[in-house]
Amino acid sequence: MPGPHKWRHRFQAHVTRWTVPREAILNLLMSRPSKHMSAKEIYASLYRMYPGIGLTTIYRTLDLLVRAGLINRFTSGDGQNMYEFKSEEKKEHHHHLTCIQCGKIIDYSDFVEEELEFIKKIEESLARKHNFKVLGHNIEFYGLCDKCK
Repeated sequence: MPGPHKWRHRFQAHVTRWTVPREAILNLLMSRPSKHMSAKEIYASLYRMYPGIGLTTIYRTLDLLVRAGLINRFTSGDGQNMYEFKSEEKKEHHHHLTCIQCGKIIDYSDFVEEELEFIKKIEESLARKHNFKVLGHNIEFYGLCDKCK
């Protein structure tokens, strides 16, 4: 697992200290094959190794890591926030199809090139119109998966 030095350049603008809980959460999200985890799932995964970690620390750290651009937050079909590691690689760019009945989340990256070109135009226009610096975007589709429809 990468140490704090790998993330320090993306993190320093948001906080001065790199802590064990911050690194543990980031490393967990980087290593999860399923990628999408709730704060409670992260807490349950880390509690055995770090029994002093609290759920409040998890929530604060997740908010901080989202603001630092290291992780993504999106809403599941049941309204719960889910988190995943945010890769800087263009080929890893994706969005989500979320089943509102069973909660299944499908990552998709179809039309990435077309989407990025389209979104870039929208971001530039919105930035000019509202004097706003766009740092990212998230596209989510909600509906019913194969099993639930």
